[in-house]
Amino acid sequence: MKFGTKVIHAGVHPDPSTGAVMTPIYQTSTYAQEAPGQHQGYEYARTQNPTRTALQNNLAALENGKRAICFASGMSAMDAVCRLLNAGDEVIATNDLYGGSYRLITKVYERFGLKGHFIDLTRPENVLEKLNDRTRLIWIETPTNPMLKLVDIEAICRLVADREVLVCVDNTFASPYLQNPLDLGADLAMHSATKYLGGHSDVVMGVVVAADDAVAESLYFLQNAVGAVPGPQDCFLMLRGIKTLHLRMQRACENARSIVDFLSKHPKVGKVYYPGLPTHPGHELARRQMRDFGAMISFDLVDDSMEKARQVLSGTELFLLAESLGGVESLIGHPASMTHASIPRADRLKVGLTDSLIRLSVGIEDADDLIADLGSALDRV
Repeated sequence: MKFGTKVIHAGVHPDPSTGAVMTPIYQTSTYAQEAPGQHQGYEYARTQNPTRTALQNNLAALENGKRAICFASGMSAMDAVCRLLNAGDEVIATNDLYGGSYRLITKVYERFGLKGHFIDLTRPENVLEKLNDRTRLIWIETPTNPMLKLVDIEAICRLVADREVLVCVDNTFASPYLQNPLDLGADLAMHSATKYLGGHSDVVMGVVVAADDAVAESLYFLQNAVGAVPGPQDCFLMLRGIKTLHLRMQRACENARSIVDFLSKHPKVGKVYYPGLPTHPGHELARRQMRDFGAMISFDLVDDSMEKARQVLSGTELFLLAESLGGVESLIGHPASMTHASIPRADRLKVGLTDSLIRLSVGIEDADDLIADLGSALDRV
């Protein structure tokens, strides 16, 4: 089954009681049992919900995994992965990553004895510098947030193939449409499903897809034990959004290429960060590892001024100044003060995240209108 068919049909079947084509919203907290322990597979809605089951089956198919486990947010999905570890274990993570991921490791789990190492994973051999007998998890973002760096998933998986180390890839920026980490050897693929999977900026959710049944069972245990589960209405909205994932991503990627071409030639724009540019250090890896280059773009101004960056950020009309990404509408953001404010400034600067860096999430509007909107904002600087 090809991807465009999977998003609509995989794991989703007409409702057996009514024949409803769309998966119903099972808005219930509990289920009747014939006798103690005798039921139809559902006991209590924290543990199972039919709408959530359909969504999880669909997501597992999209990532070519054994099982998908959904959570109330992307951060609760990452939290569940961290809960697979024990005090004294160590995590190796990319040094260019979402601020909330950095915060979870350093401000939450380091208090309980977990140790994080944040290094440049664009060179896989760097893993060997921190790899030791206590390493239990490698956390990869690719493309990274917000510098759009590429990490070779397959190469890193080979480095730890003979060790008891989980490799988890935050696949949020790419989505399953562009990249399938499990096919490249990763153990887990994680998403902030709020973004491209949902695609309409109307639901918050996270998901982890596992390549191994035993790991999936451990995550399912945590989903039930901790209880950070999405409600049936959110699961319904996510199922609906996923049905157009391939169409939305195709259009957004096309738009991004046009906008990158415009930004690369604009006299007030400095460096443009986008894997589709032949000058991007990870361009060839992106060609191998991804099916297209995505719809996220970051750029600096020639005049590296916070004030001029603010003028651009506040000067657009179609690009909305807002947190998040991956919706049908285009967004513009300032990582240093928004999505990555929890990372110390010195650490941000080490990876190139300047105070004036601007991040775009390109939507599915008409590309000419988006380019005119950015051009108008840049011209006023």
